[in-house]
Parts: sequence; C-alpha cells; structure tokens
Amino acid sequence: MTVHRALGNGFQEVIYQRALAIEMEKQSLAYLREMEMDIFYDGQQIGTRRVDFFVENTIMLELKALIKLEDTHLAQAMNYCQAYSLPIGLLINFGAKSLEFKRVYNLNHPENKDYQKPNQTGEGSDYTKGMNPFIHKSKKS
Repeated sequence: MTVHRALGNGFQEVIYQRALAIEMEKQSLAYLREMEMDIFYDGQQIGTRRVDFFVENTIMLELKALIKLEDTHLAQAMNYCQAYSLPIGLLINFGAKSLEFKRVYNLNHPENKDYQKPNQTGEGSDYTKGMNPFIHKSKKS
C-alpha cells in the first residue's frame, strides 16, 4: 500500500518492483527478485520462468501494472504456485487507481486441503455463484 500511495498508478511494472524491494528491505523481509525457477512436466525440466519476487522462501509474488486484472492473470499466478510447488502466492496490481491484490492458492498443495476447488462443470460450487473459488472456506465450530 505504501508504494501505491506514494507513486500512484501509471508507471511500468519495473518501477513498482524497485520501490517494493526498498519497502521489503525496510521491513527486513528476505526476498529474491526476478528469481529464475525451473518448470517441470512429468519429472522433466521443460522451461524456466522468472518470479517477480520470492519472499521469505515461502511466497511467490507476481506484480502487474495494468488498468484492470483479468482472470488470465489470476490463473497465471495460480499456475506459477503449482509449477513451483508453493502453497500460496500473491498477485498485486499497481496499475489501477486503487491497489488491487489477490491471494492465490495452489489447490493441489497438501497445506491447502481446506480450500475449495471448483468441480469440472462448476455446478454446485461457489464459483458459479459469483464467489471466488480460491477463498479459504473456514470450518464452523
């Protein structure tokens, strides 16, 4: 929020990356920027992808500087979490007038067994009711 409040929207993504790196250093967060990670398929390395930030050796952070986030951007962030076997990631868009951010989950990761995965047809799931299927479903006590 600090970065967006100070810079506003309208800059290229790299400007927000640099500013966010400064903020993470001020907060003493361990991170790697533009970390290249291998993509595997069936146990074989098939390519690489650079993650905008890999924070605290746990969370993938993908930045955008777009007027509006689309479903494809959310799917991209989720795919990165799956490809890197990470339980959680964060998609942040600095391009809108208000800062946008979405927490994304690797629904195949064992740590996320309590998160709902939409069924193939979407029927009977919150996904078809206009709700985000990637939001944690808390257990009722």
